[in-house]
Amino acid sequence: MIIVLLVSLLVLFFIGVPVAIALGLSTSMAMIVAGDVPLLTLAQRAFVSLDSFPLLAIPLFILAGVIMEYGGISQRLINLANALTGHLTGGLAVVTVVTTMFFAAISGSSVAATAALGAILVPAMISRGYEKEFSGGVQAVSGTLGIIMPPSIPLILYGTAVGASIGDLFIAGMVPGILIGIGLIVTVYIIAKKRNYAKEDKKSGKEIGTAFVKAIPALIMPVIILGGIYTGVFTATEAAGVAVAYAFIVGVFVYRAITFTKIKMILSQASITTATIMLILATAGLFSWILTIENVPQQVASVITSISENPWVFLGIVVLLLLLVGMFMETNASIIILAPILVPVASELGIDPVHFGIVMIVTLAIGMVTPPLGLNLFVVSKIANLRMDRLTISLIPFYITILICLLIVTFIPSLTMTVVEWMK
Repeated sequence: MIIVLLVSLLVLFFIGVPVAIALGLSTSMAMIVAGDVPLLTLAQRAFVSLDSFPLLAIPLFILAGVIMEYGGISQRLINLANALTGHLTGGLAVVTVVTTMFFAAISGSSVAATAALGAILVPAMISRGYEKEFSGGVQAVSGTLGIIMPPSIPLILYGTAVGASIGDLFIAGMVPGILIGIGLIVTVYIIAKKRNYAKEDKKSGKEIGTAFVKAIPALIMPVIILGGIYTGVFTATEAAGVAVAYAFIVGVFVYRAITFTKIKMILSQASITTATIMLILATAGLFSWILTIENVPQQVASVITSISENPWVFLGIVVLLLLLVGMFMETNASIIILAPILVPVASELGIDPVHFGIVMIVTLAIGMVTPPLGLNLFVVSKIANLRMDRLTISLIPFYITILICLLIVTFIPSLTMTVVEWMK
């Protein structure tokens, strides 16, 4: 059954079948071969995979992100970042990283951050004389912050899959997000200095103040979302609902950018994105269920612990495994399938599930910018009209930066866990 499951999945991936369909078909083939499980169970297990209150946060955060894109919030964040950092060498590229950090703190999605900001910033960088590959690469790699910094949809999925506190995961994700953001800014600055990229005009104190005032409604949003979760006022799911309401009010009544016509576009775009993710979660849940009933987690645990029971060696193996998986499998599906397998082993070796979750998410985030399935690469390639291989080569300095940050996060757990303990 397991052989059929894995072989059929690899074959389907190889011939280009979409992830959700491949997971569903491979599961169906395995159940047909087993012969002792009614196919009706497929529908039942798919429903069970989605029957979770915390998962309701996903469509709500997606909707909030789309509302922000159409409601003028993205542009205000760009204007503020430009006022603060645009005067640096390579200023517009630095603005891209800083703006994505702001946007990540209210969107929860890597692809959403890349698409919403890239459509504005990539053409702007190219028009200012930045190389097309560099412009696209900065936006693609900055987009990975969308699933690292809270409120992150993958962190919600991980917490739901293994029973970890989503609030603690959100707190823990702040430090790696800021660390990687600073690392990317330094890398951008070094490259820009060597290539003598342009600076933007330095803004006066008054201009900075004006940009800040206009961005206040956007900046308040993460404070409301994360502050409400950390203080226990509402859960992550309830926070997502608050985010939708707040983004809509700001877009309609404060920035006045959302019209009746745009509401239809917002709901349509959010529905399509939500349906895509939920289909992946349903079929990934089926896949994970078969692995569980066939005792694959226990077998994997046995194999890994036979290599070494040292927690640091285990973390190193996991990082290498997830870097490989991230190249070929969608992030959300990877979490649903692998987290229930790996977390019990990590807990047995004394690794905190919250720290392990952050290591998983940061590692899989790199998969968003590695071929052949790097979704951010596809988005930016389309925006910049750029070939994938040229874009990937331009990312080599950024790969090095993120990998260094990943190693720091992985092997210095106090960096993230101290903040979690302090917030309790």
